[in-house]
Amino acid sequence: MATLLLNPIAFSIGPLSVHWYGLILGFGALAGLMVAIREGKRFGIPPEFFMDMMLLGVPSAIIGARIYFVAFKWDDYKDHLIDIFKIWNGGIAIYGALIGAIICAFFYFRYKGYNFWRIADICAPGLLLGQMIGRWGNFVNQEAYGGPVPESFLRETLHLPNFIVDQMNVQGVYHHPTFLYESLWSLVGIIILLILRRQKFLRSAELFLSYFIWYSIGRFFIEGLRTDSLAYMGQDWMASLMNALWKPMEWLGFEHGALDPTYGNVRISQLVSIAIIIAAIVIIIVRRATGRAEVRYLDPIYSTKASPDNVPESEVVPEEASAEREVTRTEPISEQETEEAEDKKE
Repeated sequence: MATLLLNPIAFSIGPLSVHWYGLILGFGALAGLMVAIREGKRFGIPPEFFMDMMLLGVPSAIIGARIYFVAFKWDDYKDHLIDIFKIWNGGIAIYGALIGAIICAFFYFRYKGYNFWRIADICAPGLLLGQMIGRWGNFVNQEAYGGPVPESFLRETLHLPNFIVDQMNVQGVYHHPTFLYESLWSLVGIIILLILRRQKFLRSAELFLSYFIWYSIGRFFIEGLRTDSLAYMGQDWMASLMNALWKPMEWLGFEHGALDPTYGNVRISQLVSIAIIIAAIVIIIVRRATGRAEVRYLDPIYSTKASPDNVPESEVVPEEASAEREVTRTEPISEQETEEAEDKKE
């Protein structure tokens, strides 16, 4: 069967070519933005706040993603520096994107007077949605796929449609559609996050950290299937540890994607995933143990720089209620006061 390759160029305007990769990433960012805006309205946060955040965050994420990728592939770029800017050909790393976006968000939230964790919690489901959609850019570019598999595995075991199977035919060899695995893993994660954020036990920062835990677990196992992983030459014990942790995939019948031993023996994304999972769990435990997690996800969100006119109506206390609060007694009424009240009634 002939390989059906999708044209990576969506359309052209004169000399300018618009790639599907960029359009898909843009659509993913827009979808994530809409999710954040909708949740932000529940807390009285204006849509403009999230729009400005995206205008700053997306470029920061792209820059971070590219720097991260190029740093670990420097030998491929040092003699062709102009290729560093050709991001439409692929070659960006999601963890680098997250680093860039988080750094930008930290300063932006602080500038706006919001607590970082509170807004990060709101953005978590949208981030995962953007990643879920963005992986289809890898599909169009025919990149980030896994090791070789029989065509029957894709058609008869996974029951994938023809357009996916054909696109996974790279130079006559079929491969694991790891982009699809990660996209579906993200979809399940979105559902979990949407359920979690309505639970009363959830504290601030924990939804955002749960997003990192969920994504990193999936990324660790899916990364082991890929053949284009960023890697480095680490200690033998480190490589053995990564392989041991990946054993459940072998029990399910999967095989490691090929990794050139002269290039490296430890996949960087797997190592980063493990570090993130451990760090996120530790942060949750420490925040709970030290009392820093008293604020719940469902509690109101305030900006230290908000003017009275910008306070949401749900947070404005009516004058009658305010007066009632001023005269409300919080301590028990004494017996003498009770007797005086009865005398007045008589």
